[in-house]
Amino acid sequence: MNQIIEQLMKHRSIRKFTAEPVSEQMVESIISAGQMASTSSNVQAYSIISISDAQKRAKLMELAGNQAYIAESPVFLVWCADLYRLSEAAALHSRKADQYADSVENLIVATVDTALAAQNAAVAAESLGLGVVFIGGIRNHIDAVAKELQLPELVYPLFGMCIGYPDQEPMLRPRLPLSSVLQHNSYDKQQVTSGIAPYDQASSAYLLARSNGKTSVPWSVQMSKRLNEPVRLHMKSFLQERGFMKR
Repeated sequence: MNQIIEQLMKHRSIRKFTAEPVSEQMVESIISAGQMASTSSNVQAYSIISISDAQKRAKLMELAGNQAYIAESPVFLVWCADLYRLSEAAALHSRKADQYADSVENLIVATVDTALAAQNAAVAAESLGLGVVFIGGIRNHIDAVAKELQLPELVYPLFGMCIGYPDQEPMLRPRLPLSSVLQHNSYDKQQVTSGIAPYDQASSAYLLARSNGKTSVPWSVQMSKRLNEPVRLHMKSFLQERGFMKR
């Protein structure tokens, strides 16, 4: 393995940070690295909002499930899938009425673009000795978040990201067996599902150690709960109200 792969293999979500500040220059370098991620047709369909105002941080923390590290981390970014800029650029040369910015395909493009750029930024941050954690809870009350950030149509907040110097050493969370996710030439259902049982054992052992013996719920049990509970069913109507998913 080389240095980059070794770094990637050590990724952990960091939820406790020191008080040491992260310079604006470092943040700009991290975002610039994010911008160099692959982007569909060079649309670069994302915007990043850095939240430094303490009151706004507190409000976003509340909306995202009261995760304290949103307020405590030196840097908090909100990553937004953004087709507004693309629509405005296209409008310089054609009528907005002729655009397909509201298509499901363009929603997918913007969402993937944002995720790719954010992952690049996360890797860049970790290369500088920083830690990160993604905040999907930003979608818990997504309409209120969009209003708080004054987002225009065709922009939606995808997730947040806390960045700072780690003040903890969490265990590495095991992943599914490679044989369960890497296939060749076609989809093999038996190969995919064969990794569930061994991963249940590995994830149970991880949780048992991480919780000091308090819990060892297998991964498949967690996923059963995840898929049998309604989670953020407001997303469809929200996205349509924001101008997405109309075609």
